[in-house]
Amino acid sequence: MARCLAHARRKFDELARVNASAVAAQAVARIAKLYRVEAQARDAQVPELTPKQRLEHRQQHARPLWGELHVWLRLERTRVPDGGAIANALDYSLKRWEALGRFLLDGAVSIDNNHIENLVRPWAMGRKAWLFAGSELAGQRAAMVMSLVQSAKLHGHNPWAYMKDVLHRLPMHPNRRIDELLPHRWTAAATRETTGS
Repeated sequence: MARCLAHARRKFDELARVNASAVAAQAVARIAKLYRVEAQARDAQVPELTPKQRLEHRQQHARPLWGELHVWLRLERTRVPDGGAIANALDYSLKRWEALGRFLLDGAVSIDNNHIENLVRPWAMGRKAWLFAGSELAGQRAAMVMSLVQSAKLHGHNPWAYMKDVLHRLPMHPNRRIDELLPHRWTAAATRETTGS
């Protein structure tokens, strides 16, 4: 299982922002170097690196930084007393070290889950507004529609075009082929007509 480095970084960042710990500021700076390696792999390459190429890039550039960070975190942990905020931040990373470093073993694994968190943020922000959806069933239906919209986006579809097409075709579409209308299998009606499907 992989863990999110952004969560580990956040523990230090909160302390660094209020100047509560010089160790926290150093940790943020060291983690920033790992993110720069990721940015280099992402920004400098067109087309995007394959997982194998990304892993090679990480092995060459990120692994040495990762090793240095681990040694430094363990050393700093011996220097701070138990129970403090910086000790908790250090412990968080050290206890999850193997899972946090999973991105160094698999080029398809992201260094963090920020991308996914950004995708679900609109739904998390709206949670309070949807508290009074009318009924539990209405809330479940809203969640299904939101899942379809987000899945359509993830598969490169215009959500409005997807929903409009599916809702138009749904009454006449055979139930046994309903899975054809799911975002990962959907083909717009106009495209289907021109290809003869």
